[in-house]
Amino acid sequence: MARAATTTDAFNAIAEPRRRLILDLLAAGERPVGELVVQLGLAQPVVSKHLRVLREVGLVQVRDVGRQRMYRIDGRPLRAVHDWLASYERLWEERFEQLDAVLEELSREEVNNKDLSSKDLNSAEARPGESGDDRP
Repeated sequence: MARAATTTDAFNAIAEPRRRLILDLLAAGERPVGELVVQLGLAQPVVSKHLRVLREVGLVQVRDVGRQRMYRIDGRPLRAVHDWLASYERLWEERFEQLDAVLEELSREEVNNKDLSSKDLNSAEARPGESGDDRP
């Protein structure tokens, strides 16, 4: 089966970790490519290649300001990713609720066990001479 081109949709574009980092940086605001290069610690051609892919799927928009190209995020293509992940979010919420219930039950059992242990200790202290030491 042939691999899908990274420029076909947002899913493929964000599969690459460096592109996700670029989106994270652009989420804070518009930036020139030179600033992205510095912040990412990557060569300019590498950053430009990733920006091109992001631009082709519509995740990034570019505008010229004098001699600089300013990049900004456009989150609309991420809607499909968000919608797809929503079903998994519900699944994880249900599992976390189940885990919370188990942890709450374990916590109650632990408190009950501590109460029983302290009652046993108190009753043993209240009965002198059972320890094998009958000295006054």
